[in-house]
Amino acid sequence: MSGLGGRVALVTGASRGIGAATAVLLAEQGADIAINYHTSREAAEAVAGQVRDLGRRAEIYQADIRSFDDCRRMVAAALGDFSKIDILVNNAGIGYETFGTPLVTDIDPDDMQQFLNYNTLGCLYMCKLVVPQMRALPRGDVIMVSSFSAQALRVRMGAYSVSKVGMEALAKTLAKEERDHGIRVNIVAPGLVDTAMGDGFLGSVGAEKAAYASEAPFGFICQPADVAAAIAFLVSESGRYITGERITINGGGY
Repeated sequence: MSGLGGRVALVTGASRGIGAATAVLLAEQGADIAINYHTSREAAEAVAGQVRDLGRRAEIYQADIRSFDDCRRMVAAALGDFSKIDILVNNAGIGYETFGTPLVTDIDPDDMQQFLNYNTLGCLYMCKLVVPQMRALPRGDVIMVSSFSAQALRVRMGAYSVSKVGMEALAKTLAKEERDHGIRVNIVAPGLVDTAMGDGFLGSVGAEKAAYASEAPFGFICQPADVAAAIAFLVSESGRYITGERITINGGGY
């Protein structure tokens, strides 16, 4: 049996990008996968097909993580289908290019609330709903997909950075609260990743992907598989003694 055999992972935002790569890699390592999507059922079905082709079980669940009721409905359905959730990957969220890059004093309060709803409160909802049942399991893992922005705190990225800092504070607190229950909580914090969100960033700054890649660390842009590999390590037996930590995935900084 593979390293994650017998475990069930719920991955939010798993229809594309980092979430899709994570779902498939965890399946390759033996996990069954609960796939969350917000808008594209077709994309979620495609990821589920990849998981099933690997001989693992996959089910898909539509939910908007901004809604506690949606999250509650999804988690109840997933627990009904799989009986447990050993691994929660909080990946769904929005990037700062969604609402532009205003100065802190120019941030629209409604836009700030949307960042918090997606990137902070959505993670809180999922942890509240999933973590309690992990306490009865031999091991539980929660992964927060944050961003290098939470460390860099660059100008004109205040709203996005605040929402990711909130996510990281939640993770580090939860790690301390749940350690005695055998639950590990960790953070992965990518820089620019070659995804639709990454393309949105490049477009917002008027950068050509090829030119950006040539100047990036190691001469290429981080791929979703690079982030998925870090997640897979953290939830594996090799990561059993790691909790409350952040792995920054940006090639050493830029």
